[in-house]
Amino acid sequence: PLHHPDGSHNNPFPFAEETKRKVNSLSKGRRMKFASSQLAFLLAASSAGVGGAFTHPSFISSKSASIGRFRDGANAGFGSFSDRVVVPLSPAFGGDATRKSRDEISSSSPTSLDMGLRTFFMRGSHTPTEEEVRSLFHLWNDALATGDSSVVAERYSRTPVLLPTVSDTPRTDFDSIKDYFDAFLKKKPQGKIVEGKITLGQNWAMDAGVYELTMGADGSKVKARYSFVYAFEDGYWRIAHHHSSVMPEGTANAAHPPMSELQVRDLFHLWNDALATLDSSKVAARYSKEGVLLPTVSDVPRTDFDGIKDYFDAFLLKKPQGTVLESNVIVGTNWCQDAGIYEFTMGSDGSKVKARYSFVYVYEDNEWKIAHHHSSVMPESILPSPMEKGDVRRLFDRWNGALATLDSSEVASCYARNAVLLPTVSDTPRTNPYLIRDYFESFLKKKPRGEILYGDVVVGTNWAQDAGTYEFTMGVDGSKVRGRYTFVYVMEDGEWKISHHHSSVMPEGLLAAGPYDPSSSTEVVSPAAAPVMEDETTTAEIKVNGTTSKVEIAVKEDADELAELVGLN
Repeated sequence: PLHHPDGSHNNPFPFAEETKRKVNSLSKGRRMKFASSQLAFLLAASSAGVGGAFTHPSFISSKSASIGRFRDGANAGFGSFSDRVVVPLSPAFGGDATRKSRDEISSSSPTSLDMGLRTFFMRGSHTPTEEEVRSLFHLWNDALATGDSSVVAERYSRTPVLLPTVSDTPRTDFDSIKDYFDAFLKKKPQGKIVEGKITLGQNWAMDAGVYELTMGADGSKVKARYSFVYAFEDGYWRIAHHHSSVMPEGTANAAHPPMSELQVRDLFHLWNDALATLDSSKVAARYSKEGVLLPTVSDVPRTDFDGIKDYFDAFLLKKPQGTVLESNVIVGTNWCQDAGIYEFTMGSDGSKVKARYSFVYVYEDNEWKIAHHHSSVMPESILPSPMEKGDVRRLFDRWNGALATLDSSEVASCYARNAVLLPTVSDTPRTNPYLIRDYFESFLKKKPRGEILYGDVVVGTNWAQDAGTYEFTMGVDGSKVRGRYTFVYVMEDGEWKISHHHSSVMPEGLLAAGPYDPSSSTEVVSPAAAPVMEDETTTAEIKVNGTTSKVEIAVKEDADELAELVGLN
């Protein structure tokens, strides 16, 4: 109703009562939008000569829209939807920018209408008061109370910078600020300023100091240092820069509650529970953004989410569940460590495996995450016991047994990954499994069986050596060939393997005649019985300077070099 100076009144807005009921049923944010949309209409009514005081007491209540009063068609005041409301009188109507406290309405702190809608009427530069600047903190705090991250993010300018208390990532747009408050608002924070200093400027202001946040979720309190820089943007005061940091003298307590040893040990159960889901993504999520996993049964360090997930894709097939047998905990500032021995029971087959572990945890994005995880098998169970000389000699028997299979792959499997074979009848060093297998493809055609005639064994730490003379009997023709040998064995993947194998012909029989002399007499006593094809051998007797020798003749790629070695033309 409009109250005219002469005491009469009428109701030029017959829809007012229905509108009031609808407005009161709206949320706080939507009531704000409604009030904003009505300003031009109210001003038009005033300029059209609607005089007197324009009041409606039922609109003036906490958390509801309130309309101040038009006085003599000159001054207009508008309330807010917060408990912290004042009624500004706009200079646009020729009055002073005086304000009414909520002794008349509700409270004494400026509102968003005071710092925002009021500027609808204002142009040019604006220098706020300290009271107005401080009230902007209350607007931000009220936004926190809604529990809506979008409402909080709306308090920031178009090009904001938020350096949050518990995230390393600068937030520089609406989406990233909303993302931060998505997590932070789960704690139901409410803040109060403990101490602060305000600096005023034209179209900007700064409020910096110390605030304390009470977390409604658990009642905990956290102090932090803050800096708000406000900018006047599109007729509203917005947060252009917000830097919040934990109190440096008590960083650990500011970032999170103090950790007890029991709480640190409980972090293992979070990881173990993730294993129980059999979801590798959930397990990998327990690790920090820059986590390092050195797994029990893989040589490859895992240093990112995908690498860690890949490891657990395979490991979870065993359906593991862990139990800590021994634990030692260290608690530091924003980090903690748990190291000891755990045992896994594999649900797939019921087997049990013990291992040593180290977990280093860090506080990241409001959670404790695994920054480093090192898991290793129990070393005493995998290190070889001291070898006896008889054990070393039996390693030759195993190699000799592989020869009997006539399978070059089986023989090559007796050699270590980085083994070196210097064979009897090839100049080419064999330094990988393929080359070793290639050599035995040819040698096994003779169906060799070896026997050690003399050998000397040396046993070291994780290695052993057997060197001496062996003799091979060729199953294809019954011929016998002696050679000198050296085997060096190492422990690899839980097995003894040949790391080095050097085999050579007996030098005295071959070199007795000395180097070839063209003037010397050479006589073939017993020629080869038939032509020799590649990779075939035959024997013949020759006499050099009166000395008769039986020789084996073979057609090989290195035949010229072999002939030169033994002094034959």
